[in-house]
Amino acid sequence: QVQLVESGGGLVQPGGSLRLSCAASGRIFSINAMGWYRQAPGKERELVAAISSGGSANYVDAVKGRFTISRDNAKNTVYLQMNSLKPEDTAVYYCKADTIVSRTLRSLEVWGQGTLVTVSS
Repeated sequence: QVQLVESGGGLVQPGGSLRLSCAASGRIFSINAMGWYRQAPGKERELVAAISSGGSANYVDAVKGRFTISRDNAKNTVYLQMNSLKPEDTAVYYCKADTIVSRTLRSLEVWGQGTLVTVSS
């Protein structure tokens, strides 16, 4: 019904930058909150940043001042600009969208497939 496709992961040196994108498609009536999560090897998945439909954003303390979440509602896309990357940012990054499906107007939480970010010299 609704799909999320992520892109932008890869290998970057410490101190470098990456920009992740996540585009939603399918039977979308509207999208409420969107967010980025990450899961490092051997750790639980954690929320990195989230943004409301109106643009209000919040971040986990570990990324404040380094990461910026934004969204383009016309494109149903959310972005995560990651600067000053550290080795501890290495993880698989997932996007999530709280959607309203068209026709049925049912709520549907959708996850992307994940994109790997590796920060290493």
